Amino acid sequence: MNLPEIRNANLESFLDKQEIVKALIAQISKDLGMYGIELHFEENAKTTYQILHNELVSKIENLFKNDSSRLFSILYRVDISEKDLALAGIELPDYNHTEIVAHQIIKRELKKVLIRKYYKNEEN
Repeated sequence: MNLPEIRNANLESFLDKQEIVKALIAQISKDLGMYGIELHFEENAKTTYQILHNELVSKIENLFKNDSSRLFSILYRVDISEKDLALAGIELPDYNHTEIVAHQIIKRELKKVLIRKYYKNEEN
């Protein structure tokens, strides 16, 4: 197994396996849960990205309005830089700022899941 390259354009293609979807949801829930944010999400591999993205957009909009310092802490924890957000804004011109942040959280957390899976397979 080669380590896949995740780009904004191909992100959804990685969400076709239930095992990856479960690990992604667990990773996002863990990182956001540290800041008191709970996701209410039902797994459905066919619409995973859109459902997860909509749920995150809702949470992020609330944080933008009410607790931006917590949002910045989450972005730091997940490892999303201002540069990442700026580049995503160029690559995703139809997304507003909140949608870009949600997309980047999914993208970065998916990278964590796939890297962990890759190295786990390398050891075996």
